[in-house]
Amino acid sequence: MRQDGQILEKQIFPSPNPQVKLYLVTYLSEGLRIKGLLAEPKQVGEYEGFLYLRGGIKNVGMVRPARIAQFASEGFIVFAPFYRGNRGGEGNEDFAGKDRHDAFSGFMLLQMHPRVLAKRIHIFGFSRGGVMALLTGLEYDHAASVVTWGGVSDVALTYVERIDMRRMMKRVIGGSPKTSQEEYQWRTPLYEMEAMKPPVLIIHGNLDDNVTIEHAHRLEKRLQTLGKKVETWYFEHYTHYFPPAINRKIVKDLCYWMKQQSNHDII
Repeated sequence: MRQDGQILEKQIFPSPNPQVKLYLVTYLSEGLRIKGLLAEPKQVGEYEGFLYLRGGIKNVGMVRPARIAQFASEGFIVFAPFYRGNRGGEGNEDFAGKDRHDAFSGFMLLQMHPRVLAKRIHIFGFSRGGVMALLTGLEYDHAASVVTWGGVSDVALTYVERIDMRRMMKRVIGGSPKTSQEEYQWRTPLYEMEAMKPPVLIIHGNLDDNVTIEHAHRLEKRLQTLGKKVETWYFEHYTHYFPPAINRKIVKDLCYWMKQQSNHDII
């Protein structure tokens, strides 16, 4: 019987890094055939898993092979879902609605991967992927860590801040935060942080206009109030996108941070 996270198809994809193999995969999520990118270090051995959750919606913020290979080159097996309805995948993306299951199934895919170390799977979300990462960390409390970089933590706040996204959000979510309050709350993991068990790292630029630092502050405050393990890396002079050299350094630093996180006890 087929199960969520099962790889149905796998084909070689051109890799920008000679030390990393890339594959375009089709996997199962709630009975839907979803597409994603899988990156594996060529060197034989077992590695920690890394679930990369992209931002944006549809073609905006689509997974970049170079980014996935970059994390894999740091010693991880990386899987990045495209989310439902994208690049030939079935279903319709709905901005941290039912498409959260594509992230959950991606976590399961890594759990079933023969080269991924047991209970050493990290969750990373960029921009809108921040919400997806937090939701996945709540779903799989044995995850090794959760990292949100320039991440959304409050979907209603995104509606308020991003006037250019309101039309899309009304269409996809079903209304505004006033008319569809339950839908926005369901998509906002801040209300469920009592259940967060993995350690959380928040990375954010103070000058970010795409996802303001208020998202990071709200998440940090909520986790601290609840006595959760949280660390913040705030960058005073950077926006949503960091200069390449700084970006590369932060990637190395966060990958090191991930590997330092010991497996936490599940209560």
